[in-house]
Amino acid sequence: MRARPRSRRPAAVDPADWSDWGWQMRERVRDAQGLAEWIRPSEDERRAIDALADRFRFVITPYYASLMDPDDPACPVRRQVVPRLAELDDAAGLADPLDEVAHSPVKNIVRVYPDRIAFCVNNECALYCRYCLRKRMVGEPEWAMKKRELQAGIDWVRETPEIRDVLLTGGDPLIFSDDRLHWLLDSLRSIPHVEIIRLGTRLPVTLPFRVTPALCTMLASFHPIWLNTHFNHPRELTAEAAEACDRLTRAGIPVGNQSVLLRGVNDDAAVMKELCEGLVRMRVRPYYVYQAQLLEGTAHFRVQIERGVEIFHALRGRTSGFAIPTYVLDTPYGKVPLGYPYLKGREGDDVVVEAYDGRLWREPNPIERAIDPATDTAREAADPAIASSAQDAPAEKPPS
Repeated sequence: MRARPRSRRPAAVDPADWSDWGWQMRERVRDAQGLAEWIRPSEDERRAIDALADRFRFVITPYYASLMDPDDPACPVRRQVVPRLAELDDAAGLADPLDEVAHSPVKNIVRVYPDRIAFCVNNECALYCRYCLRKRMVGEPEWAMKKRELQAGIDWVRETPEIRDVLLTGGDPLIFSDDRLHWLLDSLRSIPHVEIIRLGTRLPVTLPFRVTPALCTMLASFHPIWLNTHFNHPRELTAEAAEACDRLTRAGIPVGNQSVLLRGVNDDAAVMKELCEGLVRMRVRPYYVYQAQLLEGTAHFRVQIERGVEIFHALRGRTSGFAIPTYVLDTPYGKVPLGYPYLKGREGDDVVVEAYDGRLWREPNPIERAIDPATDTAREAADPAIASSAQDAPAEKPPS
């Protein structure tokens, strides 16, 4: 088994502090001055931190900051969390591309499917990813959840017997203390029709020290518990991250991974193969890779869908089948696998897909014409075989 690198702890930081998740939360990077302790920010990054301060919060844990290349603004770890001026250039981006607010019967519960929900139990994360689907919520006071609001969500689940599967997400549920999380899980476990509880968390990636033995023991008392995390690049597969995932799996908690396909981060077959094989070595199952949403401030991350299809086609037969995740597009109608028979084809700058219930969705995904890997401009032309298969049936488009 190949050795995994450890994070880059500064010599001045006591090892006990470095591995204390509370210390990591208190010492997070929040401004350009703090960022300069870890990297040499480019002029673009410095200007973007100021220009975007009122749009989307900027916070990074010391642990994750230590994984960034200090000299390379194109570093795939750095690109995920450090602001860029390209975020200001996205005329098509939406605040809520999945129309989650319209699918919310009570505050912060999102119901798209008949039998399962996403319960956004808080609006805080250890760090804020620049492509965050819920950037409209994170860190904003009106989306915070008081205990009485959490109880209202639990009561709604109790009164809705069709719900068998509850995903706790956010924000990040592992930001809660063990006691608060215990209360939440205990409340849900008291509901007879709730069969499965899932946790959606990026903390094994961004703050692995949060995954303590005590947390794992507590979670195991509420089985069946499933957990999906969010590694995007092989550089994130550190020894500390592997140890966190090992503690979870030894507690009987299956761990899956949900990545986002991001330009300049993992939009390459060799990188994706290395990521997925590294995850499997950690006993983490590659589950989904999401097409980046039509989300405000993320045009520089979005990849042409045909390019994504090519990447996952390139993996087939070249690695273990269970190491190949499903490439999906999330829509207001649910997740749609980006392959036959769901991917209907291209019509101009839109890609048409069919949801599980037969409804068609039209996703704006312009054909990429420029080839300039050194910038955040587009890269590839459309695959004519996919483009020619588009159907003429009407399909919904994102709300304007």
